[in-house]
Amino acid sequence: MAVALDLDGTVWLAGQPLPGAPDAVRRLRDTGHAVAFVTNNSSARRVEVAAALDRAGIAATADEVVTSGVATASLVRAGETVLVCGGPGLTEELEAVGARTVRDGDADVVAVGYHRDFDYERMRIAARAVRRGARLVGSNADATYPTPDGPLPGAGAILASVVTAAGVPAQVAGKPHEPMARVVRSRLGPHGWVVGDRLDTDGRFAVALGYRFALVLSGVTAAGDRDPAAPVDVVGDDLASVVGDLLRAGPG
Repeated sequence: MAVALDLDGTVWLAGQPLPGAPDAVRRLRDTGHAVAFVTNNSSARRVEVAAALDRAGIAATADEVVTSGVATASLVRAGETVLVCGGPGLTEELEAVGARTVRDGDADVVAVGYHRDFDYERMRIAARAVRRGARLVGSNADATYPTPDGPLPGAGAILASVVTAAGVPAQVAGKPHEPMARVVRSRLGPHGWVVGDRLDTDGRFAVALGYRFALVLSGVTAAGDRDPAAPVDVVGDDLASVVGDLLRAGPG
């Protein structure tokens, strides 16, 4: 069985493991299940995400981490010039597929992801490049992401400002959209589970993949929340509480 695990709100909050999460991941591995850590955050490099998981008590390799930066890079061709309005993780994935990355000027693509130093000048530069003909690609459209102190603005909030300033819609790469689904499906196969804390991203991502969905209530979703486009197969307070149900339910 393959299990695609969301990170923020499911495995950890602000890099701190949620109670029982390390043991839950270990239990999945010990019972022979393939695990991938699938995050809409494109800011950090995959090797940095894997190292942070190790520090949190969860063994992981960079190859087991799938960021929305990977999905974004899948929409770019080798040799294209990409204006990056995002963090180093996004830049690294784009360069790995042979794109030329820049921070200003004309480009074939403008790639927008989460980065904490976003400001008016970055919005102006990105919007200008799009108005001059660049394709606009967003790593994800999540308006917020969970932290111990409550939700903070996410990459979707940054992307929305560029969309508004440029006057064109963006192609979105991350969960729940098909570019991310193609990447995860190629790694984990056609059947499995998605475990996450968001109905609109993780739940709909499970539908896009053709996987079953386990909702955890340790992030942004409350017990009574529902989304008709994201049917829930299993629900629990946290990752530790749903792993047993997943193992009993079997493959997706």
